[in-house]
Amino acid sequence: MPQIGFIGTGVMGAAIVRNMMRQGLEVNVYNRTKSKTDELVKAGALWKDTPAAITASSDIIFTMVGFPKEVEAIYFEANGIFSVNITDKIIVDLTTSTPTLAEKIALKASELGGIALDAPVSGGDLGAKNGTLTIMVGGDQTAYEQVLPIFKTFGKTFALHGASGKGQHTKMANQIMIAGTMTGMTEMMVYANKAGLNLDKVIETLSGGSAANWSLSNYSPRILKEDYSPGFFVKHFIKDLKIALDEAEKMDLELPATRLATELYEKLANEGFENDGTQALIKLWWGDGKQPVVKN
Repeated sequence: MPQIGFIGTGVMGAAIVRNMMRQGLEVNVYNRTKSKTDELVKAGALWKDTPAAITASSDIIFTMVGFPKEVEAIYFEANGIFSVNITDKIIVDLTTSTPTLAEKIALKASELGGIALDAPVSGGDLGAKNGTLTIMVGGDQTAYEQVLPIFKTFGKTFALHGASGKGQHTKMANQIMIAGTMTGMTEMMVYANKAGLNLDKVIETLSGGSAANWSLSNYSPRILKEDYSPGFFVKHFIKDLKIALDEAEKMDLELPATRLATELYEKLANEGFENDGTQALIKLWWGDGKQPVVKN
């Protein structure tokens, strides 16, 4: 059984590690804020002091951090992954990052005798906790097949989409779709409430028809409970949408709906909600996040 390394134990990373350990995998962990690994270590994970130490003691290394600049630091800086021998090791970046950086990492890994996969995920905190994430992979077929049994410990849907960078491109397609469902779900709730409708009934009805979607099922109940905790941070969604727009521009594509969604989320962040979950978009209409009482 391979020794697993995991760098980045935030909301989703910690849940993924727990699922790995439930399936009997031994996991070495590192996080910039050490306290975020405390519960995992109590549960049996092994703390290592640096990304280099994780890499040296592991056969397959997973990384999951917030932004591309953090990915680059983990791989290329002193005491980073590439500062030690990675011969025959497989490195898997679960972060939503740029296709260009995924290609750069894969090239460097190959030069050093290892293999890198880009494998961003979708499904939020619930998907991570329940082991039902969607995993979108770019890179080498043989390496993908070697890692597939581990993907199955925390994912439900997985596919190799092509060479390095293609996993990240697939995640951009995913985020473009989610941008539409999040804005649609938010405006639907604002409209239905203003019309004096019972939102619980509306959500139940729409969920049974062609308007059904993941955002509606998972985020509208949180809004009604005034729960804006981050299953996925506003600041990270903005990062993703900007990557999607940058990549679209490189392909000479205009994505007006995605651009508008980005502007709305940037406005939300500028109002102080960047660390809320993406469902907080409704605060642009409901300033305190509470459903306004409508008098008919």
